[in-house]
Amino acid sequence: MNLYNIFKKLDIKFEEIEHEPVFTIEQAQAIKNRIKGTGCKNLFLTDKRGKYILTILEENKKANIKQIEKLVNTSHLSFAETTELQSVLQLEKGSVTPFGILNDIDNKVVLVIDTDLKDKILLFHPNTNTKTISITYDNLIKFIEFGNHNYMFIS
Repeated sequence: MNLYNIFKKLDIKFEEIEHEPVFTIEQAQAIKNRIKGTGCKNLFLTDKRGKYILTILEENKKANIKQIEKLVNTSHLSFAETTELQSVLQLEKGSVTPFGILNDIDNKVVLVIDTDLKDKILLFHPNTNTKTISITYDNLIKFIEFGNHNYMFIS
Protein backbone atom coordinates (compact mmCIF):
# COMPACT_ATOMS: atom_id res chain seq x y z
CA MET A 1 0.00 0.00 0.00
CA ASN A 2 1.45 3.38 -0.87
CA LEU A 3 1.56 6.40 1.43
CA TYR A 4 -1.37 8.25 -0.14
CA ASN A 5 -3.59 5.14 0.03
CA ILE A 6 -2.81 4.86 3.74
CA PHE A 7 -3.64 8.54 4.25
CA LYS A 8 -6.96 8.01 2.49
CA LYS A 9 -7.75 4.84 4.46
CA LEU A 10 -6.99 6.60 7.77
CA ASP A 11 -8.72 9.84 6.72
CA ILE A 12 -5.50 11.79 7.19
CA LYS A 13 -5.69 15.28 5.76
CA PHE A 14 -2.53 16.90 4.42
CA GLU A 15 -1.23 19.62 2.16
CA GLU A 16 1.54 19.00 -0.35
CA ILE A 17 3.89 21.07 -2.49
CA GLU A 18 6.44 20.07 -5.10
CA HIS A 19 9.91 21.63 -5.26
CA GLU A 20 13.50 21.09 -6.29
CA PRO A 21 15.25 18.26 -4.41
CA VAL A 22 16.42 19.26 -0.93
CA PHE A 23 18.99 17.35 1.08
CA THR A 24 19.51 19.46 4.20
CA ILE A 25 17.57 21.48 6.77
CA GLU A 26 19.25 24.59 5.37
CA GLN A 27 17.96 23.90 1.84
CA ALA A 28 14.48 23.22 3.19
CA GLN A 29 14.22 26.73 4.66
CA ALA A 30 13.30 28.15 1.24
CA ILE A 31 10.27 25.85 1.11
CA LYS A 32 8.83 26.83 4.49
CA ASN A 33 7.34 30.07 3.18
CA ARG A 34 5.23 28.03 0.72
CA ILE A 35 3.59 25.65 3.20
CA LYS A 36 2.41 26.02 6.79
CA GLY A 37 4.10 23.93 9.46
CA THR A 38 7.07 23.24 11.67
CA GLY A 39 10.15 21.84 9.99
CA CYS A 40 11.40 18.54 11.36
CA LYS A 41 14.80 16.92 11.54
CA ASN A 42 14.73 13.13 10.99
CA LEU A 43 17.76 11.11 12.06
CA PHE A 44 18.09 7.44 11.13
CA LEU A 45 20.38 5.90 13.74
CA THR A 46 21.66 2.43 14.53
CA ASP A 47 23.69 0.68 17.19
CA LYS A 48 26.30 -2.05 16.85
CA ARG A 49 23.65 -4.78 17.26
CA GLY A 50 21.53 -3.64 14.31
CA LYS A 51 18.82 -1.82 16.26
CA TYR A 52 17.33 1.06 14.23
CA ILE A 53 16.06 4.32 15.70
CA LEU A 54 14.31 7.06 13.74
CA THR A 55 14.47 10.24 15.78
CA ILE A 56 12.10 13.08 14.88
CA LEU A 57 13.03 16.49 16.28
CA GLU A 58 12.01 20.07 15.70
CA GLU A 59 14.42 21.28 13.02
CA ASN A 60 16.33 23.70 15.26
CA LYS A 61 16.98 21.16 18.03
CA LYS A 62 20.19 19.26 18.47
CA ALA A 63 19.91 15.52 19.13
CA ASN A 64 21.11 14.38 22.55
CA ILE A 65 22.49 10.97 21.55
CA LYS A 66 23.19 9.89 25.14
CA GLN A 67 19.58 10.67 26.10
CA ILE A 68 18.29 8.70 23.09
CA GLU A 69 20.56 5.76 23.93
CA LYS A 70 19.24 5.67 27.49
CA LEU A 71 15.62 5.92 26.31
CA VAL A 72 15.93 2.99 23.86
CA ASN A 73 18.26 0.98 26.10
CA THR A 74 21.28 0.81 23.83
CA SER A 75 24.71 2.35 23.37
CA HIS A 76 27.04 3.48 20.61
CA LEU A 77 24.34 5.04 18.41
CA SER A 78 25.53 6.50 15.13
CA PHE A 79 24.03 7.42 11.79
CA ALA A 80 23.00 4.35 9.82
CA GLU A 81 24.79 3.70 6.54
CA THR A 82 23.11 4.70 3.29
CA THR A 83 22.77 1.00 2.43
CA GLU A 84 20.86 0.39 5.68
CA LEU A 85 18.59 3.36 4.97
CA GLN A 86 17.83 1.90 1.54
CA SER A 87 17.41 -1.64 2.83
CA VAL A 88 15.22 -0.92 5.87
CA LEU A 89 13.19 2.14 4.83
CA GLN A 90 13.78 2.13 1.06
CA LEU A 91 14.80 5.77 1.24
CA GLU A 92 17.67 7.75 -0.21
CA LYS A 93 20.00 9.99 1.76
CA GLY A 94 18.32 13.38 2.12
CA SER A 95 14.83 11.85 2.07
CA VAL A 96 14.62 10.50 5.62
CA THR A 97 11.06 10.76 6.87
CA PRO A 98 8.85 8.90 9.34
CA PHE A 99 6.70 7.81 6.39
CA GLY A 100 9.50 5.46 5.36
CA ILE A 101 8.31 3.08 8.07
CA LEU A 102 5.64 1.87 5.67
CA ASN A 103 8.53 -0.03 4.00
CA ASP A 104 9.73 -1.46 7.33
CA ILE A 105 7.57 -4.58 7.17
CA ASP A 106 9.61 -6.31 9.90
CA ASN A 107 9.09 -3.39 12.32
CA LYS A 108 12.82 -3.05 12.94
CA VAL A 109 12.58 0.70 13.49
CA VAL A 110 11.66 2.35 16.79
CA LEU A 111 10.61 5.99 16.52
CA VAL A 112 11.73 8.56 19.06
CA ILE A 113 9.58 11.69 18.86
CA ASP A 114 10.34 15.12 20.31
CA THR A 115 7.56 16.13 22.75
CA ASP A 116 7.87 19.73 21.51
CA LEU A 117 6.17 18.62 18.27
CA LYS A 118 2.90 17.80 20.05
CA ASP A 119 -0.11 19.79 18.83
CA LYS A 120 1.78 21.26 15.85
CA ILE A 121 1.46 20.98 12.10
CA LEU A 122 4.58 19.17 10.90
CA LEU A 123 6.50 19.22 7.63
CA PHE A 124 7.98 16.04 6.14
CA HIS A 125 8.99 14.62 2.80
CA PRO A 126 6.50 11.99 1.57
CA ASN A 127 9.33 9.48 0.88
CA THR A 128 10.85 11.73 -1.78
CA ASN A 129 12.82 14.94 -1.31
CA THR A 130 11.06 16.68 -4.21
CA LYS A 131 7.84 17.17 -2.23
CA THR A 132 6.91 18.38 1.23
CA ILE A 133 3.70 17.66 3.06
CA SER A 134 2.16 19.21 6.14
CA ILE A 135 0.37 16.92 8.56
CA THR A 136 -0.86 17.31 12.12
CA TYR A 137 1.02 15.69 14.97
CA ASP A 138 -2.04 13.56 15.81
CA ASN A 139 -2.21 12.27 12.24
CA LEU A 140 1.49 11.40 12.35
CA ILE A 141 0.83 9.28 15.46
CA LYS A 142 -2.20 7.69 13.74
CA PHE A 143 0.05 6.76 10.79
CA ILE A 144 2.74 5.27 13.07
CA GLU A 145 0.18 3.24 15.01
CA PHE A 146 -1.40 1.96 11.77
CA GLY A 147 1.90 0.21 11.01
CA ASN A 148 2.17 -1.14 14.58
CA HIS A 149 5.51 0.58 15.05
CA ASN A 150 6.90 1.24 18.50
CA TYR A 151 7.44 4.84 19.44
CA MET A 152 8.69 6.77 22.45
CA PHE A 153 8.91 10.40 23.43
CA ILE A 154 11.90 12.53 24.22
CA SER A 155 12.07 16.12 25.43
